[in-house]
Parts: sequence; structure tokens; C-alpha cells
Amino acid sequence: MTEHDQHAEERPALNQPDRPDPRESGEEQGRQQAAQDNGAQVSTGSETAGIPEAAIPELVIISGMSGAGRSTAAKCLEDLGWFVVDNLPPALIPTMVELGARSQGNVARIAVVVDVRGRRFFDNLRESLADLEAKNVTRRIVFLESSDEALVRRFESVRRPHPLQGDGRIVDGIAAERELLRELRGDADLVIDTSSLNVHELRAKMDAQFAGEEEPELRATVMSFGFKYGLPVDADLVADMRFLPNPHWVPELRPYTGLNEEVAAYVFNQPGAKEFLDRYAELLRLIAAGYRREGKRYVTIAIGCTGGKHRSVAMSEKLAARLAAEGVETVVVHRDMGRE
Repeated sequence: MTEHDQHAEERPALNQPDRPDPRESGEEQGRQQAAQDNGAQVSTGSETAGIPEAAIPELVIISGMSGAGRSTAAKCLEDLGWFVVDNLPPALIPTMVELGARSQGNVARIAVVVDVRGRRFFDNLRESLADLEAKNVTRRIVFLESSDEALVRRFESVRRPHPLQGDGRIVDGIAAERELLRELRGDADLVIDTSSLNVHELRAKMDAQFAGEEEPELRATVMSFGFKYGLPVDADLVADMRFLPNPHWVPELRPYTGLNEEVAAYVFNQPGAKEFLDRYAELLRLIAAGYRREGKRYVTIAIGCTGGKHRSVAMSEKLAARLAAEGVETVVVHRDMGRE
């Protein structure tokens, strides 16, 4: 999930009625209050609890068979910038939408995963969907389907029981889940059969539906580090700058870091430094295209030198600037700078 919240006084308390507008007639106030006391959701016009319709976030509900790829579909939407909530009780979906509408545009698209783990609340889903329709909330239902054979094979491969099989077999749990979800499947706006799809193919289908005309972004973290402190465990790619002379042995440069202009100039005046930057950036363009095709949206590029202070820092800064200029969303992290 992303970090979006409003001030506490702007948050509607769950299951608490909104205070009536003093400008309304007493009769209208009494009608709304009575309806709210009975648990009903009161909607006035085309606005949600007084929020302009334009501020209401877009909503996608992800459901389907266990083992059919709900988590992959949700992760794909998260990578596309959606605010994703996993296993939210259906009765709370309208509240989630209202909170998003009050976020001043920070939460414009919400995806909610609904599955049989929340089967105690599942009966509330239809009521919640009706409530959303009354409030003019744009919502789509994505249903992940798969054959019994494919689902059995997937559950057996991870050696986990189906959440509904109880003391029975996996096929019994699958049959019970199909019956439970039959009506929701009929209401789905998009049904994706994942029986013969791998993870990358499923992500490609989700991208085609929700990414629009823009190619999904690749986000890069460029991290400088010192080999003497160990390799970054989350690095996808590692490059070694120890082929360049070390500014540590230049007394006037030793106190500074690779962020210093003189240190950076020293590093890039060494034979091979500029050539490395050019060719490595070219290599990353090739790798980035492949990552996008394979559905990978995040990459961590680690640039190392002995202590993570001079060469790796200077090269990381230049490489990050090159990536950013080519449209890659880039963050720079200097893991070990300052440790000496």
C-alpha cells in the first residue's frame, strides 16, 4: 500500500453516521438519520458523502479462484501505481473508496482483492457493489479463472491445502469455491483464464488492460556500496569500480566523497571511466527493455568500490542522471558513504 492519509478529523468513523447538514429541513434530517441508524448508506445526488464526483477514485475488484493468480494481478496493478488492498472485507469497500476520495487526489485508483479467506464477509459484497453504483463509483471486477487440473497441479506443487477443502480433497475445495464465486464470475467485467498462462503472460494481460497506451514504467535504484562492507543482498546487477584509481590515495581528495566535484572530475578523468559509463548505460537500456517484457518493474543496480565513498558514489550519480534523462524513474542510495 502507499502512504496516503488525511487529518484525523477528516476521516469518517466506521459505521458512524455523518452529521446532518444544518441547512437541511428537520424532516430531511430525520429521514437520513433514521436510515443511517438502521445501517443504511445515505447518498445525496451524485456525490459521495459530500465529495464531488470528480474526486471519487476508480475502483477495481480482483477476485477469482485460489491459485489462479490473484496476487500476481494485484501486484501488477500496484506496479502500475494503483493503491492495492489485499483481503479487504467487502463491507468496507465503500469506506475505502470514501477515504480515497478524501485524499485530495493522492489515491485516484484503488484495487481491492476479495477472496474466500474473507468468506464470512462475502455475503456483503453484493450490497457493497450496489452501494458503490448508487454513489456513481466507476468500478470493474476482474475474475481470475483456471481449470481444475491446473489448480490441482499448482496446489500440489506448493504442498498447500485449498482454503476450502477442509478434511476433503483439493478438488472438493475447488468445487466449493466455484459454487461460492459463480455469481460474482457472472458479474465480472474481465475474466482471465490462467490455465495455460505463466506469471509473465498474466502480467502482460493485466498491463494490456490497465496500463493504457503508456508502457509500464521501470523504476531503478542505483546504489553505491563498499565491497569491504559486503554485497547488497537486494542487488539485481553489480558493477565493480575498483578498476579505477582510488582517490583515497590522493591526500587532498581523501576527506571528500564522490559527491564532491573535484573527486568526480578525478574519477572521470581516469582511463576507462567515461567509456564504462557509456557502455554500461547502453547495456542497461537493453536489460530494461527485457525487464519490461518479462514484467519486472523494479531493478536495483549496485555500483561498488573498496569503501563506497569515492568511485562508486561518483559513478552512481552519473549513471542515475543518465537513466533519469532516458525516462527511467530513478532513486540514488549511497549505502556506505560516511561509514569511514
